[in-house]
Amino acid sequence: MTTQAPELTRLTERWDRFRAGRNTALAAEHGWLTLTSFQWLPAEPAALEGIPGLWGSDGTTASLTAAAGDGLTLVEGGAAVAGTITAALADEESLLWVRFGSVVVELGMRANRYMVRTRDARSPVLTQFTGVPVFGYNPGLVVTGTFEPYAEPRSVDIATANPEVPGVAVLVGEVVFALNGTSHRLAAEQGRLGSLLVTFLDDTNNVTSAHWRKLELARPRPDGTVVVDFNRAINYPSAFTDYGTCPAPVAGNRINAPIEAGERSPR
Repeated sequence: MTTQAPELTRLTERWDRFRAGRNTALAAEHGWLTLTSFQWLPAEPAALEGIPGLWGSDGTTASLTAAAGDGLTLVEGGAAVAGTITAALADEESLLWVRFGSVVVELGMRANRYMVRTRDARSPVLTQFTGVPVFGYNPGLVVTGTFEPYAEPRSVDIATANPEVPGVAVLVGEVVFALNGTSHRLAAEQGRLGSLLVTFLDDTNNVTSAHWRKLELARPRPDGTVVVDFNRAINYPSAFTDYGTCPAPVAGNRINAPIEAGERSPR
């Protein structure tokens, strides 16, 4: 059955609002479109490319030594960095730590190693951004599936967009649905407020879409049904920048068909 015109108009307008919000979020001053470098911190304090000061890590704590003339200030509070400051993070945590000029330096812990990424508000990826290219809204790629929860969450080792950073996905169950008469089963992680997160591959990857995409599904209904709307498939930050450490799909999360809905490759 085809979607009636008034209902299709309503759904398309709702999708347009979702797209506008998504583009606004991506265009944040020091958001994902501003990443310009990724560097591991050395064991002994040393200069890093393009960043003032001496940076290092003893494995548990990160340190930065700078002079007032280096022009570094704390992101929080704005105090000048003069001397040595330290910070400690848990794995997968990040901190927008210091700034200089249009650049904010993000400190992070990945694979139990400290790294820094620069976020430059003058990055061409941001300044030239006019919105993520998308496939047209397709009501045929909105289906109802069923969520089958696991008895206990399962931790699975995965790759990420950075070959030096292994990852772990904590899976809470599987979403089962049919497309064009073919049944599919995708493992899901827990999202916000009971939502589900699915990272998946399909036949458009590296052709018209990025290397992989993700989809957030609303909290399953009491009977376990869940709406799978591929028009809301979005790119990970690593689709826009070479400096992302975004999680790859778990084995088996592949749809052997082109999912021509949601975000296209921004490159």
